[in-house]
Amino acid sequence: MSLPMKILKFFCFINLLSNFILSSSLAVDPYSQALLSLKSEFIDDNNSLHDWVVPFGANLIESGSSYACSWSGIKCNNNSIVTSIDLSMKKLGGVLSGQLPAEFSELENLKILNLVENSFSGSIPFEYGSFRNLEFLLLAENSLTGSIPPELGNLKTVTHMEIGSNSYQGFIPPQLGNMSQLQYLDIAGANLYGPIPKELSNLTNLQSLFLFLNQLTGLIPNEFSKFKKLTYLDLSENFLSGSIPESFSELKSLRFFCLMTNNMSGTVPEAIAELPSLESLLIWDNQFSGSLPKSLGKNSKLKWVDVSTNNFSGSIPSDVCLSGVLFKLILFSNKFTGSLFSISKCSSLVRLCIEDNSFSGEIPLKFSHLPHIAYVDLSKNNFVGGIPLDISLATRLEYFNVSYNMKLGGNIPSQIWSMPQVQNFSASSCGLLGNLPSFESCKSISTIDLGRNNLYGTIPKSVSKCHALVAIKLSENNLTGQIPEELANIHILEIVDLSNNKFNGLIPEKFSSSSSLLLLNVSFNNISGSTPKGKSFTLMDSSAFVGNSELCGVPFRPCIKSVGLLGSIGIWKITHTVLLSAGLLINLLILGFGILHF
Repeated sequence: MSLPMKILKFFCFINLLSNFILSSSLAVDPYSQALLSLKSEFIDDNNSLHDWVVPFGANLIESGSSYACSWSGIKCNNNSIVTSIDLSMKKLGGVLSGQLPAEFSELENLKILNLVENSFSGSIPFEYGSFRNLEFLLLAENSLTGSIPPELGNLKTVTHMEIGSNSYQGFIPPQLGNMSQLQYLDIAGANLYGPIPKELSNLTNLQSLFLFLNQLTGLIPNEFSKFKKLTYLDLSENFLSGSIPESFSELKSLRFFCLMTNNMSGTVPEAIAELPSLESLLIWDNQFSGSLPKSLGKNSKLKWVDVSTNNFSGSIPSDVCLSGVLFKLILFSNKFTGSLFSISKCSSLVRLCIEDNSFSGEIPLKFSHLPHIAYVDLSKNNFVGGIPLDISLATRLEYFNVSYNMKLGGNIPSQIWSMPQVQNFSASSCGLLGNLPSFESCKSISTIDLGRNNLYGTIPKSVSKCHALVAIKLSENNLTGQIPEELANIHILEIVDLSNNKFNGLIPEKFSSSSSLLLLNVSFNNISGSTPKGKSFTLMDSSAFVGNSELCGVPFRPCIKSVGLLGSIGIWKITHTVLLSAGLLINLLILGFGILHF
């Protein structure tokens, strides 16, 4: 495992000092000795530390100087004492495995202990609560277990503590509330359970609190309103319950508020909308209900709102984009109603996800006023009035989904395929009318889903211009004509669903040689001739070809050779033609004899 730059810089210094303590009684240069010992643990494929050597026969205590002072990455003061170690950009490797040394706590002047992202195991030594001058304690992303020692609460000088991304057992020690100077606390992803101790509210200097991805239960303490300096609060992905405390109206410095994926309920207090610094409100995947605060966005510069997968109702707050910096609005899977008028000209929007609600009326989005929009999902609502014709002006749009708006109606905008960035265009079950637009200027489209509409006409042969096309779904329309061979020329095409239309003729033979094709569904059309014989077709279910009475080959009846010679004429057609001709000949003979008789 490669050692990050910060780990090398600080861990080297710690090793240096600990070795100095152990060797202080020896007549040797402790700095050079410690660094040479450390060098032996590194993997140095590029020989970056080639100058870390002591001349043969040299005396390491020569005039009190240190050979280390001349080595790359090492700096000393005027007394030949190493003051700085920088091993960044040297591409060193190695592994720091085993338990955290309790002896580190004896380094009275140590200010930074950074052992992040290594393979240390076992418990945090309780002795780590006795550092006298420590400011940064960084033990995250290791394999630490056991309980968090309550002695850490004695660290009166620590301002920054990251001990998450480990596998502890037990609770958050309430004694941590005694770390009076703490500004940054991260115990995320640490396998902790139980309630959040209200004693943490004594950390009145706290600016960032990260307890996400644990198994914490119970209520959010009302006492958290004492965090007057708190800017970042992330309690997501736990099992917290209850409602958002009304007292949170006191968190005037709060910028980032995340409670997603918990068991919280109730309404969002109107006071949350009055927080002057709030930028991100992320409370998705809970059981909140009622309306969003009416003044949300009026008093702060909202940038990111995600309240999806709850039970919210009512309309979008009218001022949600008032500040002009809102770039993500995520409201899907709720019970919202009303129109989108309040965000129709929200020029800062990049991502808009409001699917699976009950929004209605016309889609008022003015794409000419949305220069940054990249992702729009309006599916599963009650919109009418068609797809906005100016959608082609959204030059950065990559994803557009308006499916399952049953009464949307209208036509497919003619310039849709020529949009420079669009990759996914989905408008299934929308009551769309008309023809498929020409693909002549097809750019980056990879997925087209227009199933279950009222489209008619043929598939334009210009579809071959869509070199990035991976999936095209046109099922349950009124499309006619033959399946264009040009469609089979798209080398990365995986999914083709043309089922339940009125296509006729043969399946293009070129599909047989496709190495990417996973599904070609032509069921319930008027397709004739033989089923494809390519390798990819052996894995397809027979249901992809049913409902075509003139289709033969595996898994249907064998194809007669004459079928191949005569194209789309089946054997029953040949028989029918012969019988019809014979009948006509007999009638002519009878008529001729009758005329001769008379």
